[in-house]
Amino acid sequence: MSEPIDPEAFRDFEYAGWQRFARGYHDNFAKLTTQVIGPLLDAVNVDEGVRVLDVATGAGYAAAAAAERRAAVIGVDFSEVQVAMAREQYPKIAFREGDAEALPFDDESFDVVTINFGMLHFPQPERAVAEANRVLRAGGRIGFTVWAMPAHAKGLDIVLRAIEEHGDPNVPLPPGPPFFRFSDSDECRRVLTEGGFEQPEFTQVAQIWRFPSPHEFFKAFHEGTPRTGALLRAQHPEVLETIRMAIVEAASAYETKGVIEIPMPAVLASAIKP
Repeated sequence: MSEPIDPEAFRDFEYAGWQRFARGYHDNFAKLTTQVIGPLLDAVNVDEGVRVLDVATGAGYAAAAAAERRAAVIGVDFSEVQVAMAREQYPKIAFREGDAEALPFDDESFDVVTINFGMLHFPQPERAVAEANRVLRAGGRIGFTVWAMPAHAKGLDIVLRAIEEHGDPNVPLPPGPPFFRFSDSDECRRVLTEGGFEQPEFTQVAQIWRFPSPHEFFKAFHEGTPRTGALLRAQHPEVLETIRMAIVEAASAYETKGVIEIPMPAVLASAIKP
């Protein structure tokens, strides 16, 4: 049985993680998580003049891609470090601090809400979906991405399997929503329809994560992720070294012509507000 979730404790855990590891995440994960942005914007019909709210905007990559399509974009994130990074990279785009579960915008203010890999970091994702519905006009669209199941997202499979086999997957961290909850299209459909949306659609988008060495792959998780990385950082040092060696060995199997190429597909979900 899963532990009950304390939303405030999990939010504080996520906030502290993003404040500390935002730069590491974007140094390592941006080259991966940006691969799905084009399909995400296509799924919700982002084009010139469309009013877009990019929730959990991070360093602003999806917001910037929407702006390149001449959309009217605002990016929002609860981490001031993330917002500062976004403003530094894209000074012509509006970014502000705000919580996905209590958006600081009026009803029916936007045509589109995008959430690129943010859903698994929300304490109460149903509230984020309800808030997206509130700020969208009738006929507006929501689109979000999450990781595919570990059977497909091999990078996550490598790391989680190494922790399971050589470490303690139950280290004392604030419990959050199931990591792969929205990798399941049935669960996406349920949450979207209960949140007031119609015509949900789902697709899996291929992505390849490339590294110069398997050691860099381990470093990406250890130093660049608030949630999965926390599992690694909470291990005893000797155990962590065993886990690291297992991860490096498993990642080495994906070497092609001197480059590590690991499949990390995303699940893309979208729906319409009636």
